[in-house]
Amino acid sequence: MDQLIPYQAILFPTDGRPPSVVQLMTSPTQFGMNSGPRMPHPEAHMDYIAEANGLGGAKPWKYLLVEALEGMNKKFTNPYIVYYPTVSRDGMPFPINKCIRDLQGSHFDERVAWRGNVIIAKYRDHPFVSMMDASMADFPILKNFIRGRGSPQIQY
Repeated sequence: MDQLIPYQAILFPTDGRPPSVVQLMTSPTQFGMNSGPRMPHPEAHMDYIAEANGLGGAKPWKYLLVEALEGMNKKFTNPYIVYYPTVSRDGMPFPINKCIRDLQGSHFDERVAWRGNVIIAKYRDHPFVSMMDASMADFPILKNFIRGRGSPQIQY
Protein backbone atom coordinates (compact mmCIF):
# COMPACT_ATOMS: atom_id res chain seq x y z
CA MET A 1 0.00 0.00 0.00
CA ASP A 2 1.32 3.45 -0.94
CA GLN A 3 1.99 5.56 2.10
CA LEU A 4 1.01 9.19 2.58
CA ILE A 5 3.73 11.04 4.45
CA PRO A 6 2.95 14.38 6.12
CA TYR A 7 5.31 17.33 6.45
CA GLN A 8 4.64 20.51 8.37
CA ALA A 9 4.10 23.57 6.20
CA ILE A 10 2.86 27.10 6.84
CA LEU A 11 -0.58 28.12 5.58
CA PHE A 12 -1.30 31.76 4.75
CA PRO A 13 -5.12 31.75 4.64
CA THR A 14 -7.13 34.00 2.35
CA ASP A 15 -9.65 34.99 5.01
CA GLY A 16 -7.21 37.05 7.08
CA ARG A 17 -6.59 34.57 9.88
CA PRO A 18 -2.95 34.51 11.02
CA PRO A 19 -0.56 32.01 9.38
CA SER A 20 -0.51 28.57 10.98
CA VAL A 21 1.29 25.26 10.69
CA VAL A 22 -0.60 22.56 8.75
CA GLN A 23 0.13 19.03 7.60
CA LEU A 24 1.12 18.88 3.92
CA MET A 25 0.51 15.34 2.75
CA THR A 26 2.73 13.76 0.10
CA SER A 27 2.31 10.56 -1.89
CA PRO A 28 4.77 8.55 -3.99
CA THR A 29 5.00 9.66 -7.63
CA GLN A 30 5.34 6.05 -8.75
CA PHE A 31 2.81 3.40 -7.77
CA GLY A 32 4.23 1.00 -5.21
CA MET A 33 7.30 3.14 -4.45
CA ASN A 34 7.52 4.68 -0.98
CA SER A 35 10.98 6.16 -1.46
CA GLY A 36 12.05 8.68 -4.07
CA PRO A 37 10.13 11.66 -5.42
CA ARG A 38 6.86 12.48 -3.68
CA MET A 39 3.91 14.49 -4.91
CA PRO A 40 2.74 17.12 -2.43
CA HIS A 41 -0.98 17.76 -2.05
CA PRO A 42 -1.35 21.46 -1.18
CA GLU A 43 -4.79 21.45 -2.81
CA ALA A 44 -6.09 19.91 0.43
CA HIS A 45 -5.62 23.36 2.01
CA MET A 46 -6.77 25.46 -0.97
CA ASP A 47 -10.41 26.59 -0.91
CA TYR A 48 -12.40 26.70 -4.18
CA ILE A 49 -9.67 24.94 -6.16
CA ALA A 50 -10.60 22.90 -9.23
CA GLU A 51 -10.50 19.11 -9.12
CA ALA A 52 -7.32 17.82 -10.79
CA ASN A 53 -9.18 14.99 -12.56
CA GLY A 54 -11.09 17.58 -14.65
CA LEU A 55 -7.88 19.18 -15.94
CA GLY A 56 -6.48 16.35 -18.03
CA GLY A 57 -3.76 15.49 -15.52
CA ALA A 58 -2.63 19.09 -14.91
CA LYS A 59 -2.48 20.35 -11.34
CA PRO A 60 -4.74 23.27 -10.35
CA TRP A 61 -1.78 24.83 -8.50
CA LYS A 62 1.78 25.90 -9.22
CA TYR A 63 4.86 26.37 -7.13
CA LEU A 64 7.73 28.80 -6.73
CA LEU A 65 11.13 27.95 -5.25
CA VAL A 66 12.59 30.42 -2.76
CA GLU A 67 16.31 29.70 -2.56
CA ALA A 68 17.42 33.11 -1.25
CA LEU A 69 16.04 36.51 -0.33
CA GLU A 70 16.81 39.58 -2.37
CA GLY A 71 20.24 40.90 -1.43
CA MET A 72 21.56 37.57 -0.16
CA ASN A 73 24.78 36.33 -1.74
CA LYS A 74 24.36 32.78 -0.49
CA LYS A 75 21.41 30.40 -0.94
CA PHE A 76 19.46 28.98 1.99
CA THR A 77 20.72 25.63 3.26
CA ASN A 78 17.08 24.57 3.46
CA PRO A 79 15.09 26.52 0.84
CA TYR A 80 11.33 26.95 0.64
CA ILE A 81 8.68 26.02 -1.87
CA VAL A 82 5.57 28.20 -2.22
CA TYR A 83 2.37 26.55 -3.48
CA TYR A 84 -0.37 28.79 -4.85
CA PRO A 85 -3.70 28.02 -6.58
CA THR A 86 -4.12 28.70 -10.31
CA VAL A 87 -7.45 27.17 -11.36
CA SER A 88 -10.63 27.75 -9.37
CA ARG A 89 -13.67 25.48 -9.38
CA ASP A 90 -15.86 28.04 -11.13
CA GLY A 91 -13.24 29.75 -13.31
CA MET A 92 -13.45 32.98 -11.31
CA PRO A 93 -10.41 34.64 -9.72
CA PHE A 94 -9.49 33.49 -6.23
CA PRO A 95 -10.04 36.12 -3.53
CA ILE A 96 -7.08 38.31 -2.60
CA ASN A 97 -5.17 36.75 0.28
CA LYS A 98 -5.93 39.12 3.19
CA CYS A 99 -3.24 37.60 5.41
CA ILE A 100 -0.52 38.33 2.82
CA ARG A 101 -2.06 41.73 1.99
CA ASP A 102 -1.76 42.68 5.67
CA LEU A 103 1.87 41.47 5.81
CA GLN A 104 2.74 43.51 2.70
CA GLY A 105 1.29 46.70 4.17
CA SER A 106 2.30 49.68 2.01
CA HIS A 107 4.03 47.32 -0.46
CA PHE A 108 0.69 45.75 -1.43
CA ASP A 109 -0.13 46.05 -5.15
CA GLU A 110 -3.50 44.66 -6.22
CA ARG A 111 -2.26 44.03 -9.78
CA VAL A 112 0.13 41.34 -8.49
CA ALA A 113 -1.74 40.32 -5.34
CA TRP A 114 -1.41 36.81 -3.97
CA ARG A 115 -4.78 35.09 -4.28
CA GLY A 116 -6.23 32.07 -2.57
CA ASN A 117 -4.65 30.10 0.26
CA VAL A 118 -0.86 29.94 -0.01
CA ILE A 119 1.14 27.08 1.51
CA ILE A 120 4.89 27.27 2.09
CA ALA A 121 6.96 24.16 2.73
CA LYS A 122 10.66 23.54 3.28
CA TYR A 123 13.12 21.18 1.64
CA ARG A 124 16.78 20.31 1.33
CA ASP A 125 18.58 19.37 -1.90
CA HIS A 126 15.55 18.73 -4.15
CA PRO A 127 11.99 19.98 -3.51
CA PHE A 128 10.18 16.72 -4.29
CA VAL A 129 12.68 14.24 -2.89
CA SER A 130 13.80 15.68 0.43
CA MET A 131 11.02 17.70 2.01
CA MET A 132 11.31 18.58 5.67
CA ASP A 133 9.15 20.13 8.37
CA ALA A 134 8.70 23.91 8.44
CA SER A 135 7.73 25.69 11.63
CA MET A 136 6.69 29.14 12.79
CA ALA A 137 10.41 29.78 13.41
CA ASP A 138 10.59 30.10 9.59
CA PHE A 139 7.95 32.84 9.62
CA PRO A 140 10.33 35.87 9.84
CA ILE A 141 12.17 34.72 6.71
CA LEU A 142 8.91 34.04 4.86
CA LYS A 143 7.48 37.39 5.97
CA ASN A 144 10.53 39.13 4.43
CA PHE A 145 10.02 37.18 1.21
CA ILE A 146 6.30 37.96 1.02
CA ARG A 147 6.57 41.60 2.08
CA GLY A 148 8.23 42.72 -1.12
CA ARG A 149 7.09 40.08 -3.59
CA GLY A 150 3.97 39.96 -5.72
CA SER A 151 2.43 36.72 -6.85
CA PRO A 152 4.14 34.99 -9.79
CA GLN A 153 0.65 34.31 -11.16
CA ILE A 154 -0.06 37.30 -13.38
CA GLN A 155 -3.48 36.27 -14.67
CA TYR A 156 -6.23 34.37 -12.83
